[in-house]
Amino acid sequence: MTDTVPGHVETTVKQMAELHGEHVRRATRLQRVSEAATSLMGRPSAAIGILLSMAVWIGLNLIAPRLGLPQPDPPPFGFLELTVGALALSMTILILVSQRRADVAAVHRSQLTLQLASVSEQKIAKVIELLEEQRRENPVLPDRTDVQAAEMSVASDPKQVLARIIDTHEEAERVVVRGEPAQTDAPNE
Repeated sequence: MTDTVPGHVETTVKQMAELHGEHVRRATRLQRVSEAATSLMGRPSAAIGILLSMAVWIGLNLIAPRLGLPQPDPPPFGFLELTVGALALSMTILILVSQRRADVAAVHRSQLTLQLASVSEQKIAKVIELLEEQRRENPVLPDRTDVQAAEMSVASDPKQVLARIIDTHEEAERVVVRGEPAQTDAPNE
């Protein structure tokens, strides 16, 4: 079965792949090493390997006296504790470095998404405005006022939308978290 993808979809997919490729190409050698190490340490096999290594280390140190061998790290296994602590610190730093780089990419993607949504919204508003103008000027179509179309033909102001979102979230927080009554726009009866 062959699924054909429309040309505009294929172009968009390629553009997104190019953006991702650019993000990968901008990585420094140290960032690549950090991400590779984080990826390696994030696998289940790494966790199993670390746990097995710890078990073998403890087992060898407990069996060594019975075999007449010296214990390289007798209980309470201070060297093992130091090694595990150093490994945990290293893993934490690697994760933070990788996450910071991923966050930069996520911020860029979210900014791109917002920009494209804003441009799309402006284009849609213009199309609605043109359709309404055509309806008014076409003698075949009835001339009537469409309040909803008139509202939709005006592009949103992102600052006003953000302010409204913040107000709505703060109101919801007051109602849910603090138990304050919800404010309504309707007059009291």
